[in-house]
Parts: sequence; structure tokens; C-alpha cells
Amino acid sequence: MPEELHIAVLMFIAYRSAENRILAAAQEAGYSDFTLAQARIAARISPDGTRLGELAEQAQVSKQTATALVDRLESAGYVERVVDPSDARARLVRIAPRGQGVIPIARQEEARITAEWTAHLGPRRMGHLREALELLRELTDPYQGGNRKPGARRAE
Repeated sequence: MPEELHIAVLMFIAYRSAENRILAAAQEAGYSDFTLAQARIAARISPDGTRLGELAEQAQVSKQTATALVDRLESAGYVERVVDPSDARARLVRIAPRGQGVIPIARQEEARITAEWTAHLGPRRMGHLREALELLRELTDPYQGGNRKPGARRAE
């Protein structure tokens, strides 16, 4: 009998499937000049902008890697760097107008995925899954609410 997969692996498989579908939907809509790694960085940018170091930490990549990814996104017009209003010495990475065009496409695909998963699991199980994952987030998400929790591990 095969070994049972760890719950985290099962969650990752579902996440990876959704992530690939969202990227494919964006590419089919004409946004084909960014990579999955770039999309993972862009997905972590808050509506008001996010500092590069925070993006690197959340994506669990080096600051150099995050810089290279943001540079390519900026060159393609998906993001822009702006002065941080709270500290004129710092810069924020913000979604640029071209990047804003990808957001409704991603949200539409997310809605399709949710509908398919709900049809497969049934509304009750899907509701329980969401409830369980939201509770689990209290233990696992150091960025919940936009702030890193004390004691949370930093990316190297």
C-alpha cells in the first residue's frame, strides 16, 4: 500500500494546480511575457506597494533574486518603483497599469477554480475546507494582516 501523502503536500498540489491555471489564463489573454517566478513576486505586492526586501522575504528568495525578477517585471511594464511616502529614502514596488490588466483575468480564473472545486467537493465540504484552512493560517501565516508575526522565520 502506498504511503499516505502528508497534508502539506496535498495542499501544495492543489495550490500548484491553481497557480499554473492562473498563469496559463493570463498568458492566453496576451500576458505571455512573464514567468511563474515573476508572477509569484507580483502576487505579493500589496495595493499600496511593497518594499523589495519584504517581497523577497515573503517569496522566500534572496534580495538579489527578487531584484532581478522585479527588474524584468518593471521592464515589461507590470510594476513600477515609487518613493515610499513613509520614508523618502526607500522605494516601493507597485503594480503598474499594465499589471493591473492581469488582475481581473487572475480573479476570473480563481473564481472558475473555486466553482470547479466546489462542484467536486460539494458546498459543505468546500466550506469546511475553507474554514479549516483559515484556522490553520493562524498558525502558519507570518504575514497575516500584512505584518510579520514576532518570532516568524525570515528568508535567508
